[in-house]
Amino acid sequence: MAREAKSLGRGLAALIGEVGAEIGTMQSSNKGGQKKVPVEFLIPNPRNPRKVFEDAELQELTQSIKDRGIIQPIVVRPVPNRNDSYEIVAGERRWRASQKAGLHEVPVVVVNIDDKTSLEYAILENVQRADLNPIEEAEGYARLMAEFSYTQENLSKIIGKSRSHIANMMRLTDLPDPVRKLLVDRKLSAGHGRALLAVKDPVAVAKQVLDAGLSVRQVEAIAQTESTEPSKLETKSAKPKVEKDPDTRALERVLQDVLGLTVSIDHKGNGGELRIRYKTLEQLDGLCRRLNP
Repeated sequence: MAREAKSLGRGLAALIGEVGAEIGTMQSSNKGGQKKVPVEFLIPNPRNPRKVFEDAELQELTQSIKDRGIIQPIVVRPVPNRNDSYEIVAGERRWRASQKAGLHEVPVVVVNIDDKTSLEYAILENVQRADLNPIEEAEGYARLMAEFSYTQENLSKIIGKSRSHIANMMRLTDLPDPVRKLLVDRKLSAGHGRALLAVKDPVAVAKQVLDAGLSVRQVEAIAQTESTEPSKLETKSAKPKVEKDPDTRALERVLQDVLGLTVSIDHKGNGGELRIRYKTLEQLDGLCRRLNP
């Protein structure tokens, strides 16, 4: 796992340049392990986390290939029991654009890797290039964990993202389908998606985001307001709220300025209670780093 993770961390350029040493036997004697094969010999990877290929981006790449050809070869692996057939490990967009550009052959690097490693490389290439929409990225991580028993810590080391990033992305799959669709279409950002997880009606607030152009901070403020609003029953039965003295309020403001989080102090006699509210795992990680430098 250590050597594999090291190669993954360097990206697809490392895979292409060092594939003989890092992955396995090349299927070509050409220098660098590259050769050209007919486009019809290649088939898409069913495990590719990327499902959406934007027409505009595909058209731009098609024109680039017409003008300059394919600069980076497509990484493929042999298909068992099918001669002259290769499954795409990385580069499906280049393959699609090559067909649109009218190419009959494309340059490939052939590698011998298993399903697990194939999925790792597919996720890695797309994450590094920011090609995946938030839901595709989240589902890619979930698939690695479900099918190959990865932990978030394992993924963090291999993909090169923080554990909190992976955890936050995977939480996006809990959003309602209409909101997930907005993330797939890139009409909402991953930050908006995380903030919407904390509101009572994500679909309604997502519509507000689109209609009014709300920022992530504004969505977080809506969630904060909802969490502090008492219910009608609580309002009727609640005791009159005791106002805090100016010194306590001032201390709360100082701590909030230092931590960047909502702080509440309830002082009673010689003791009391200090509450720090966080809305995201990134905020919690940041607090832990401050407390344990």
